[in-house]
Amino acid sequence: MFYHTKDGSGLPRDPFAAIVSPRPIAWISTRGASGATNLAPHSFFNAVAYTPPQIVVSSVGAKPDRAKGKDSYSHIVETGVFCVNIAGSADREALNASSANYPAGRSEIDALGLEAVECETIDCPRLAHVPAALECRLTQTVDLEGKDNLLILARVEAIHLRDDCLTEDGRFDVLRYEPLSRLGYLDFATVTALFQMRRPKL
Repeated sequence: MFYHTKDGSGLPRDPFAAIVSPRPIAWISTRGASGATNLAPHSFFNAVAYTPPQIVVSSVGAKPDRAKGKDSYSHIVETGVFCVNIAGSADREALNASSANYPAGRSEIDALGLEAVECETIDCPRLAHVPAALECRLTQTVDLEGKDNLLILARVEAIHLRDDCLTEDGRFDVLRYEPLSRLGYLDFATVTALFQMRRPKL
């Protein structure tokens, strides 16, 4: 099968997100200029550099009660900071529930009864229970091609790791929490196995 993306695939559902998968999920917590908090999952997300550590995340779509983008994007632009909470398999129901279209000003953290604590280097809440959390400072936003496609680039200022996810030799062990990832359609996956390969030397 072959198709031009501008023409569509002709399939019942667009396969693009299923092809580019699995994708890590940024469970983003923010506090807006008004003091309102927000929590939402974003599955167009990844790390893009080591030194300094940097991440990229995109916001897709809009809300009628926002001038541009969704609540997370608006808060990030207002304050310049946000936290990426990393979700494990045990978080699947809460993460999915936080994707509901809550009105601006309504906190998903409160609505879902999740415990939040303050970040250390930025004015933003983070989820207390997650395996890892990245305190991020906005460096750039980019309006992407297409309606309501917005790109966020940020520097990671500080990192929280849950103690039970660290091994005795100091390795962050993803199998202890099974990272939640996004596939296509309504599909998710968790990491339950891993293997190692050394890069070859020529």
